[in-house]
Amino acid sequence: MSPMGQSRYRAVKAYKNEEFLNSTDARPLRILSEYMEPESRFEEFGIQDTIVIFGSARLRSKEQAEEMVAKAEAEGGDVERARKFLDHSHYYEKTQELSRRLTEWSKGLEGTDRRFVICSGGGPGIMEAANRGASDAKGENIGLNISLPFEQNDNPYITRRLSIEFHYFFMRKFWFSYLAKAVVVMPGGFGTLDEFMEVLTLVQTGKIKKHMPIVLFGKSFWEKVIDFDALVEFGTISASDLDLFLTTDSVDEAYEYLTAELEKHALADPGIHL
Repeated sequence: MSPMGQSRYRAVKAYKNEEFLNSTDARPLRILSEYMEPESRFEEFGIQDTIVIFGSARLRSKEQAEEMVAKAEAEGGDVERARKFLDHSHYYEKTQELSRRLTEWSKGLEGTDRRFVICSGGGPGIMEAANRGASDAKGENIGLNISLPFEQNDNPYITRRLSIEFHYFFMRKFWFSYLAKAVVVMPGGFGTLDEFMEVLTLVQTGKIKKHMPIVLFGKSFWEKVIDFDALVEFGTISASDLDLFLTTDSVDEAYEYLTAELEKHALADPGIHL
């Protein structure tokens, strides 16, 4: 029996009760935390807006792809598959170059600080290339990661305090859209298509009111994967909807388009978000 006045156990504060915090009842708290915690980091770094780059986690750099080919040839692996990665490695290199150039342009703007910060999904592949390019230019950059059972580990080029991991896809996508002033969509799979279509839908329907230049990079990929002309032909989108994005294979064209649009619209009205 406990001495008079002594409790037999010490109660756990609600905000330290992991069993409760991981319960169904606490889901609203977890969702709210994925809004408030990233917001506090962005305020800490003075992040006003971003250029978001979407793309596949599976595409490799030229060096990585060459290693895959060499390993497949030496060990009797799938050489054809490895060579496909090598064929597509130019998307990694072009993402890295575009990210570097946009970061250098942003750092050269007068009277601004931490504007148009490169933001990726934080993982490997194209996401890594985006963060790597910004890092090459000695620019702070953001990685909005997502906890998955495969593929998604944060890449080493993200600014450490701006590497954020989400549980909820919809909260991650909120932060992609809310701070973005421009979007680049490189070749990718289901996740990239999902992210692109959500942004495009928000722009088309006017839910995103700010001017949002969108670049689809990789003409041969996008023309084969999505037949936008067929959507116009069937009447499910308007012909004018095709003007909501620019499709290109050129880093120069993408760079000139994005910087011109940002200078014309975002710099003139820096406060608007969604």
